[in-house]
Amino acid sequence: MPKKKQPESRKQDDPNVMGLRAEVLEQPICQTLESNYMPYAMSVIVSRAIPEIDGFKPSHRKLLYTMYEMGLLTKPRTKSANIVGQTMKLNPHGDAAIYETMVRLARGNETLLHPFVDSKGNFGKVYSRDMAYAASRYTEAKLEPICQELFRDIDADTVDFVDNYDGSMQEPVLLPTTFPNVLVSANMGIAVGMASNICSFNLAEVCRTTIALIKNPDADLLDTLPAPDFPTGGEILYDPAQMLQIYQTGRGSFRLRAKWRYVKEGNMIEIYEIPYTTATEIILDKVAELIKANKVREISDMRDETDLNGLKLTIDLKRGADPDKLMQKLFKTTTLQDAFGCNFNILIAGMPRVMGVREILQEWTAWRTECVRRRLYFQMNKKKDKLHLLKGLGRILLDIDKAIAIIRETELDAEVVPNLMIGFGIDQIQAEYVAEIKLRNINKEFILNRLKETESLEKEIAELEATLGSEKKVQALICKELEQVAQKYGKERKTTLVYDHELQQEPDDEQLDEEQRLRARQNRFRLIAQMEGYCKTTGCLREYMLRYFGDEDAAAEVLAHAAETGAGCGNCGNCLTEYEVEDMTEAARAVMAFVAARPGRFGKSLVADVLHGGKTQRIFELHLDEAAGYGSLAAESTGRIRNLIDQLCGRGYLTSSQGQYPTLLLGPRAVEVVDADGGLAADTGAFTFTVKRAAKKSRGSRARRAVDLLR
Repeated sequence: MPKKKQPESRKQDDPNVMGLRAEVLEQPICQTLESNYMPYAMSVIVSRAIPEIDGFKPSHRKLLYTMYEMGLLTKPRTKSANIVGQTMKLNPHGDAAIYETMVRLARGNETLLHPFVDSKGNFGKVYSRDMAYAASRYTEAKLEPICQELFRDIDADTVDFVDNYDGSMQEPVLLPTTFPNVLVSANMGIAVGMASNICSFNLAEVCRTTIALIKNPDADLLDTLPAPDFPTGGEILYDPAQMLQIYQTGRGSFRLRAKWRYVKEGNMIEIYEIPYTTATEIILDKVAELIKANKVREISDMRDETDLNGLKLTIDLKRGADPDKLMQKLFKTTTLQDAFGCNFNILIAGMPRVMGVREILQEWTAWRTECVRRRLYFQMNKKKDKLHLLKGLGRILLDIDKAIAIIRETELDAEVVPNLMIGFGIDQIQAEYVAEIKLRNINKEFILNRLKETESLEKEIAELEATLGSEKKVQALICKELEQVAQKYGKERKTTLVYDHELQQEPDDEQLDEEQRLRARQNRFRLIAQMEGYCKTTGCLREYMLRYFGDEDAAAEVLAHAAETGAGCGNCGNCLTEYEVEDMTEAARAVMAFVAARPGRFGKSLVADVLHGGKTQRIFELHLDEAAGYGSLAAESTGRIRNLIDQLCGRGYLTSSQGQYPTLLLGPRAVEVVDADGGLAADTGAFTFTVKRAAKKSRGSRARRAVDLLR
């Protein structure tokens, strides 16, 4: 049977349908960037990342205006999910982005000095990286009372309104803030090719500084605005010259550091305020790294004890640690001391500009002046309209009987207003107002009250015209509003200032000259201890040295790493062990303490060297065999042995028998030297002795105290 012929597939090529055929267009890269990338870049700069003169980005402004329209300035809290849903009428970028914006503005998050959202529920914390905020269905919010200063006279034509993305409603272009919120609220944004990072300042100080600049444009800013202020507190390492440069250029950086206190009862440090730029988890991670690297030896434990009372990081100190020196070290090596980089980039009339504090306040004053003028014009026009109606009513009231006759004799309702206009010579608006007056209001009292109101309106209009005609009166009105805001919402500074003469200056290797650096390098010792033979105890030399000089918790990790890399066995301690020590006395004390803690557990020998100035120098060789009753202590010279014996006796690890021979303390029992085979050999520098068990010492003996020192 012949195969059925397959129908031929026809290739469709409709020129009116796009996407059915591939097409390569050759275009200069400059033209591609201009037509495709530049619109996106401008949208990010103008409509997303850079704040404007009112201190808000578009996302903040849309959220706050939606809450204002919902009546949340006076009504009780509502679910955050409800607010987010309403805000999507103005901001269609998704509920997650809107809710994250609300979290940053909330009181519970503590991002702003003066939050705008009165929150209830878990909104996270700005100083915590891992403390996540709750979902919007669990939290509630309303506007804070300070938001009255954001929306004051917003219905009095103080700012322009534009349509939203679908034209269904209108939103304000800016919010008519009565104080320089652009400096009070911290703001950070990353745009395309530029960024903005504005630190927060104290509200009362900003208001006083603005008043001072309005009265005197050449006023000294540092007198009324010494430095920024942050909601997380901390301390600013204050440099007036550096701060003045930031005020003038809008760029620069200054240093912030944490606040702490020493609790003597528990031998611990409590950190209760940290820099605004860091988080508690970052600090804890960095300190843990320093402890593992054996760069910080004074800390036994560090934990986060933050609770409802606020932030608290606790550091447990080892015995004898100096808290001041430790904090100076942590300030240098962790983000407990951090820098804040300023970049005062603000949109002015749609154009990004980097400005200093003086220029920002001047721009805000000019913008606020325009808002106040528009409000005064609005109020004056409202009063003029009302005065116009009352003047028309005054003409009617002069001959009220005539007006009643005109209305009664008019046959059609549509002819009442034209007849009143003809009969009294008034315009249509006045005639409409007269026609709407109730019959009960045509009495003597009503007429007299209207005449008095006419006189007061004329006086108010004259005052408004005088204010609009005088720039000083407008500025005085702005200053009065600023004083009211500072008095009502002003708070004390949270971030304190620390001057250079108040700082504890610690010497730094970078500040030393070449000779001092060389001397510092020569004074560094490195202990190299090696134990030959078999270690019968569970704790080997490497583990003990790590615990003696460093962190106990890191011992297991270091041992495992040494076993993997082949640097040592990791168990018996028959391997090279290196640790930095302050001097040879400390090295000798550490090794002898290890010996004293393990009586009768060594096979052959223990060797300790010190690497100093690029050369290896032997401290001693200690050979013990308690079972055979033989021991020896060897060093490079007789003087070194004598010196070592004196050091160890002073530390309680050796004691003299009849003031002549040493006794090596081995745990709770002392091994007493009863005979010296050769004594001190000047030629070999060796001291060989015979040992035997001594009687058990009492609990108050030096032997017991020596053991207690090791625990």
